[in-house]
Amino acid sequence: MNEKNNARPFGIRDKIGYMFGDFGNDFTFIFASSFLMVFYTKVLGISGAMVGTLFLLARVVDAFTDITMGRIVDSVKPSRDGRFRCWLRRMCGPVAIASFLMYQGGMAGAPMTLKIVYMYVTYLLWGSVFYTSINIPYGSMASAITEKPDERTALSTFRTVGATLAGLVIGTVTPLLIYVKDADGNQVIRSTSIFTIIAGVFAVCAILCYIICYKLTTERVKVEPDPNAKKVTLGQTFAAIFKSRALLGIIGAAIFLLLSQLLIQAMNNYLYTEYFGSAGAISIVTIVNTALMLLVVAPLSVPISRRFGKKEASTAGVLLAGVIFLVLYFMHVQNVVVYIVLANVGMLGLGFFNTVIWANITDVIDDQEVKTGQREDGTVYAVYSFARKLGQALAGGAGGWALSIIGYDQLAKVQTASVINGLYTTSTLIPAICFFVVALFLWFVYPLSKKKVEANVEELKSRRENA
Repeated sequence: MNEKNNARPFGIRDKIGYMFGDFGNDFTFIFASSFLMVFYTKVLGISGAMVGTLFLLARVVDAFTDITMGRIVDSVKPSRDGRFRCWLRRMCGPVAIASFLMYQGGMAGAPMTLKIVYMYVTYLLWGSVFYTSINIPYGSMASAITEKPDERTALSTFRTVGATLAGLVIGTVTPLLIYVKDADGNQVIRSTSIFTIIAGVFAVCAILCYIICYKLTTERVKVEPDPNAKKVTLGQTFAAIFKSRALLGIIGAAIFLLLSQLLIQAMNNYLYTEYFGSAGAISIVTIVNTALMLLVVAPLSVPISRRFGKKEASTAGVLLAGVIFLVLYFMHVQNVVVYIVLANVGMLGLGFFNTVIWANITDVIDDQEVKTGQREDGTVYAVYSFARKLGQALAGGAGGWALSIIGYDQLAKVQTASVINGLYTTSTLIPAICFFVVALFLWFVYPLSKKKVEANVEELKSRRENA
């Protein structure tokens, strides 16, 4: 193995470029996480339980497609523009088109059987095929841009800023366009075509962001395969990966992190419209959360990580989030302003872990290489990506099943009092429990403390210098 340093130095251009990559991802991912269930239930009239089942079954498919893509990235010969960047160029169009196809309002009048077939085909095409083929190379690319821990934390921070900005655009603009009040003052969907129009605009934005990421980033850390090395089978790779306490710890944390975070995003569409009676509050929440992320969390992520360590600070952050949402549950807040203030304090704690989590993955990749001597960025990231999708599916499944359990009627303009109270419980108690579970995984399972991460970096640097 050897490292080639003839590229331009790491700098703000790489950070901004990497930020735009996640901006592109989230024009389809956050839009789907926040509003796809709304489209399926309120526009197509499909039951929440049926949608939740789709999300879980799709993750079974992802178990194969994610790992396959990771192996492809690790095994194919790098192109002239690197091992990872080339996939941004190749797949930005297909993933954007697939996202657009999921939101065809013209299907509202189709027979229910046809709607369900359409739902399965388009969702699997987007999430399990094309999103996988661009997200795994993009996520793996961070470890090839730089090997320095602080610079990787900076990349993770800028990636989170990109997701935050995408969330700002989607979370602020979309509710205002989708919802309108009827003659009785109830929040209803504006039209069956509004989702199609918004999805088309976001698809174009995603392509532009991916192209910017491709143009601005540079792969510097190039690990050349040893021609004398013994070929490692897929089974041997998995055996080594799943012996990794670091990977298992971050996977456990990621599943419950995504379950809590995406459940909150999905349920907010019902909580604020049905419980608080204000679709505009969704936009306010997004603006406040974005301001906190950009003005408080992002500037402090690198210095806090350098001082205390990513593991240590992240654990404290998710504990804070758990306490706040548990307090919200017991308070049963009626005032929307009070709820927004407290919820955003909780999300502030969660925000730190979200900001540095991508740097945690590069730490796991390094730890795996130290232990096994094999550098498998794509495969390790693919396993982690699958875990995130599993968390996403559980959030969608839990949200959909919860709607059915509490008796939510997607055809009714006004829900019963018991349903509205059930929406509040689902939006507060379940996330609180999940946040505490994340903290347990980080502290007791995930072993990469500040001291261990620094030791791994020095070990790999020494090996490459002596290779």
